[in-house]
Amino acid sequence: MENNDRLINFIVKADWSQLPEKVRHQSKRCFLDTLGALIAGHRTPVGDLMRCFAAAQFGGNDASILVRGTKLSASGAALVNGFANNALDIDDGYRPTMGHPGACVLPVALALGEMAEVTGEKFLTALVVGYEVGIRAGLIRHSTYETYHSSGSWGAIGGAAVAGKLLGLSPEKLLNALGAAEYHAPIAPMMKCIEVPGMGKDSIGWGCMVAVMSALMARDGFTGINPIFDDSPKIEWINSLGHSYEMMNLYFKPYSCCRWAQPGVDGALKIMAENTLDIDTIKRIRVFTFKESAALSCDYPKNTEEAQYNIAFPIAAALLDKQVGPRQVLAPRLFDKDIQKIMDKITIVAQERFQEKFPKKAESEVEITTATKQLFSSGVMSARWDLSTTLPTDQELEDKFLWLVSPVLGKSNAIALKKMVMHFDREKNLDKLIGLCTDPIEEDPRKEGQREK
Repeated sequence: MENNDRLINFIVKADWSQLPEKVRHQSKRCFLDTLGALIAGHRTPVGDLMRCFAAAQFGGNDASILVRGTKLSASGAALVNGFANNALDIDDGYRPTMGHPGACVLPVALALGEMAEVTGEKFLTALVVGYEVGIRAGLIRHSTYETYHSSGSWGAIGGAAVAGKLLGLSPEKLLNALGAAEYHAPIAPMMKCIEVPGMGKDSIGWGCMVAVMSALMARDGFTGINPIFDDSPKIEWINSLGHSYEMMNLYFKPYSCCRWAQPGVDGALKIMAENTLDIDTIKRIRVFTFKESAALSCDYPKNTEEAQYNIAFPIAAALLDKQVGPRQVLAPRLFDKDIQKIMDKITIVAQERFQEKFPKKAESEVEITTATKQLFSSGVMSARWDLSTTLPTDQELEDKFLWLVSPVLGKSNAIALKKMVMHFDREKNLDKLIGLCTDPIEEDPRKEGQREK
């Protein structure tokens, strides 16, 4: 129980005033980036489906579904917001766990932060706790089981830490909440969803629901198993809590697609920009990469999930549109014939030189051959906005936020929300935040022209 005792002590004693300034600032960056993905994710097929499903299955008035503004139980709201948060696959990640910690903890923090009426300081502190606990749970999960697990399998444990912190659970009940979350978490084999993409994706929505329910059940006396942290093969993963903050080692995503495809996207764009090539002159595109990246589909996508777990589609879309965002991975653009014509020219080749660096680094190299037999190479490319490249500035993350959120909430609301998030430690509760996250125009396609440009 020694590791679990250290962990519980970290969760209970974590305090905003005691966190290093760089960590406090990072918590706001993470909040902004993950919130942008969540809001934009509500305008996806899975976002619409889960909102309707949860309205029928989860009663209550504890927490809000963002954008829509309707309320459900805390577990129902976390489920819906959790699915939306990873719906566009543009949320942050932590390379050693090959997953997305932010989307696993923010929906939980929003649900219980609203229900418990917590301050901005307590909300942000809980986010930090969730990242640190969730990342370590992911490290232990992958070190003790061979299967590549989805984010929800370990993110549910980080989410339970957030929930327990915001509910003020006693150490004993907090331990039970973590154990219950581990036991009930979705143990989802990630590569199966990459081979045949489905809306379950990283099982984040289900993990968020499990996190909330585990904490609420523990509060009422439910007992859980001994949590995963005593299984840790490396004592420093636990001893570093409160001293080394792994949320400082996240990557961020500029594109709405699998991280493994993103070096190829940047490589193709680099060649086009440096050589001022006309897209009509391209005869062939070859992408050299690691086997997990090469396992992504090159087939024409039939839905949003297939567009994201694809390597040829985002490269082709980027070459035409200079971006890969909600517009590209949603209908009707994801069925575009011009994108498909470029996809037909793309070949993917797995090479050992990239495999030996994965998952520490995700690298690829792109070659473009023209109709006149000119050959252009990108050189080795790492995924952008990563520790191995250059992390995004605050301005870049703010620009990304406005790009994602303005089409959903309107430009003025998006700007106000951005400013609030970057000073969220001053807020007394989540009421203003929830209000700004609500679409000012009823969801009706006929009213889209009314949205502020």
